Amino acid sequence: MTSTAGTSGAETRPYDVIVVGARCAGAPTAMLLARRGHRVLLVDRATFPSDTISTHLIHPPGLAALQRWGLLDRVVATGCPAIDTYAFDMGPFVIAGSPAGEGFDVSYAPRRTVLDKILVDSAAESGAEVREGFTVEEILFDGGTAIGIKGHGKDGRTATEHARIVVGADGLHSSVARATGAVGYAEKPKINAYYYTYWAGLPMGGTFEAYDREDRAFAAWPTNDDRTLVICAWPMHDFEANRGDIEGNYHAVLARAPVFAERISKATRTDRFVGMAILNYFRKPYGPGWILVGDAGYLKDPITAQGIQDAFRDAERCTLALDDVLAGRRPFDEAMRACQEARDSEVMSMYEFTADFATLEPPPPEVRELLLAASRSRSAQDEFARVTAGVTRPEEFFGHMRERMEHQPPHVNR
Repeated sequence: MTSTAGTSGAETRPYDVIVVGARCAGAPTAMLLARRGHRVLLVDRATFPSDTISTHLIHPPGLAALQRWGLLDRVVATGCPAIDTYAFDMGPFVIAGSPAGEGFDVSYAPRRTVLDKILVDSAAESGAEVREGFTVEEILFDGGTAIGIKGHGKDGRTATEHARIVVGADGLHSSVARATGAVGYAEKPKINAYYYTYWAGLPMGGTFEAYDREDRAFAAWPTNDDRTLVICAWPMHDFEANRGDIEGNYHAVLARAPVFAERISKATRTDRFVGMAILNYFRKPYGPGWILVGDAGYLKDPITAQGIQDAFRDAERCTLALDDVLAGRRPFDEAMRACQEARDSEVMSMYEFTADFATLEPPPPEVRELLLAASRSRSAQDEFARVTAGVTRPEEFFGHMRERMEHQPPHVNR
């Protein structure tokens, strides 16, 4: 997609904001802005309900956002099972705790066919104009400032729309990020290849289960329609060798935990395999007339499943900043610079923790000792679960564990 010169900046712009991308970042952004009285156009090339690659998990901070928006009851009403325990089987020991935080003691993992439809419908109910099946061909500029979009609907009819702000909520391959030349930083390469599918007849009992086996890992958790999502990971250096037999290599990973492999042998696979390998990056999320929200502006390896709640919180953060700008309370650059700084401060430690966790390499001796100690403490197990749920910062957990270790009596066997 290429950007083109637009029409004069003096032209009347019928929208305050155009949001490109209508999933977990874009739909809430459009919804929240519309609720504040702004004229919003939300477009997506997909129609809803439709699926997309996802970890599905919404940890307690994400549930808190849904509750603030009045949407949590809709998600729960879909029959998506509650997850009250996160269990990490490290081989020699297991850490199993509660992800509780922000007033919630469970998580949910809805199918994206369910969740995204709820979000898009809510954006429309809140007053945003929603165009599904709309493909953006160009981001329009005037003197270096983004002023709108040009695209077409499913009928092929071309449309050009203008706005004061263009929001890119269109993920990794964001057309807005590409057209504006958004600069990346703190970048890391792809770490793992992930493949997942869904299984019937694999009850989870409200537990998220993760297994770490040398240079392989897998995890399983319940979703809608009595299905369980099971995802396997192997390092990118094995990607080419393994891609010719995804199913065989998937089951080879599961075989490293024989008890789980026996459970899944009695289950039935219901869907195709879906694969992904994710870049790790931050992008400067704003420039003249445009901003980036969600994965378009910040993305990391999915092993800690933070993407949905990150998108929700980014949508709230950016909505407040844009509301200030559109109402004339703050200059655009000032508001968006503060928004970027707040985002980076909030997520950077989890970004680094996730990248380290995703390497599937044995932890350094000190970290291994701390995790082993955590496995022997009920409260420490809960605290580790809250780290992976994005409730507790990683540095807080490891700091607390170091303090506990330092104050153990000398006779205690570590």
